[in-house]
Amino acid sequence: MKGVFSAPGDYIHFKSQVPLHKIPIGTKQWRYYDFGPKAVPPLICLPATAGTVDVYYKQVMSLSMKGYRVISVDIPRVWNHTEWIHAFEKFLDAIDVHHIHLYGTSLGGFLAQLFAQHRPRRVRSLVLSNSFLDTRSFSAAMPWAPIVSWTPSFLLKRYVLTGIRDGPLEPFIADSVDFVVSQVETLSKDDLASRLKLTTDDASVGPLLLSDSFITIMDTNDFCAIPQQLKDQLSERYPEARRAYLKTGGDFPFLSRPDEVNLHLQLHLRRVGVEARPDLVHNIPKGDHEGSSSKENDGDESDKPSKDDMGGFENPSAENEVHPTTPESSESHNLDSQPLQSSECYDMDHRDTLHVLAGKFTKKKHIVPPETPVYLMWEYIFVLSSLHQFTVHYPELFFGI
Repeated sequence: MKGVFSAPGDYIHFKSQVPLHKIPIGTKQWRYYDFGPKAVPPLICLPATAGTVDVYYKQVMSLSMKGYRVISVDIPRVWNHTEWIHAFEKFLDAIDVHHIHLYGTSLGGFLAQLFAQHRPRRVRSLVLSNSFLDTRSFSAAMPWAPIVSWTPSFLLKRYVLTGIRDGPLEPFIADSVDFVVSQVETLSKDDLASRLKLTTDDASVGPLLLSDSFITIMDTNDFCAIPQQLKDQLSERYPEARRAYLKTGGDFPFLSRPDEVNLHLQLHLRRVGVEARPDLVHNIPKGDHEGSSSKENDGDESDKPSKDDMGGFENPSAENEVHPTTPESSESHNLDSQPLQSSECYDMDHRDTLHVLAGKFTKKKHIVPPETPVYLMWEYIFVLSSLHQFTVHYPELFFGI
C-alpha cells in the first residue's frame, strides 16, 4: 500500500455533487447518501466491516446517472442483530422508503439477509457479494469477542486490517485497498467494536420468503477475506439465484471493478422490475472522471428537476469536505499536477493558465504574468500585491521548493 494518500479525482467530484446526510433516529446516528430520482424504488448499499458510507460512491454516481435511485448507508452503532433490524426499519421509515432492493458485501450482505428474513414485505430483491449465512466461523476465530467493546481502537483497526490482503497487487486492486484502509482510519472505536460484534455474535440466516429468482450472487474468483466454504454455503442455500462471477476484483470489487459491478447491478434491477427514470436526471451535473468542473452544467434553473423528484440534487456544504487521508487512484489523479473538479481555471494570457484551489496553486507553466488579480474560489481573497512579489516570498507554492 502507498505511504501517502490523496483522493481520486472521481471521488472528489462525487463529494462536490452529492450531499452527505446525517440524521439522528433515537440513539442512533445515520450517515447516508441518497441520489437519484425519488420516484424509483431505491437500491440500498450496505458496507462490510471495513467499509463506510463512502465506499459505494462509484455505484451512487454511475447508477443515478442512468435513472436509478441509490442510497449508501453507514452501519450505525448497533450491538446485536435484533437491534440492527429495528434500527434499519426506523431509518427506512424516517426517510419515507417502504420497498427496497438491498446490495450488501460481506457483513453487509449478511445483515441484508437478516432484514429480508424478518421484514419480508419490505425487501423486493437482494444482491449478495462475498457474503455468508452464519457467523460461527468468525466467532471461533475471535475468542476475545466477548471483550471487544473494551478493546483499544488501535488493536481493533489492526485486527480489521489484517483481514485485508496486502503485498503486490494489480494497480486497480491496490487502489481499492488503499481507499478502504483510509476509510477504516476514520472509524471510531465504538464503530469498529459494534461491527465486529455483529460479525461474531452467533446468528444464522433462516429461510427467506423471497424467491431465489430475485437474488443475485456476485462473487470474485481471485481472492477474498471470506472463506470459499462460506461462499459455497450461500450458493447452495439459493440454488436458483442468478450468478455474477468476477474474474478479479479482490475484496472490494465495487471499487476495483466498478464498471462490471455496476453493469450487474443494472441487469439485476431490470430483471426484478425496477424501471429507471433517465428523464428525471438529464440535468444532473455529470463531470467526467478526468476533472471537468461542475460549472459546465450551470444553466437555466427552470430546467432542473425539483428536490421532490431528485434526491440530493443540491451541492453539499461543509459535510462534503474531502478527507485529506483518502487514497490516490492509479489513474494519475495527482493533486500536484492536475486541477481538481472543485477548482477554477483562470486564463492569464495566451501563454499560461493558473489553476486556483483552496489556498494552493497548481501550474501549467512556471511563468506567471505580474500584476494579475486572482480570486480564490472559496475564500474570496483578492491578491492585491503582484504575483511576482508573491513568488519571491513564497516560491514553494509555485515551484514546489
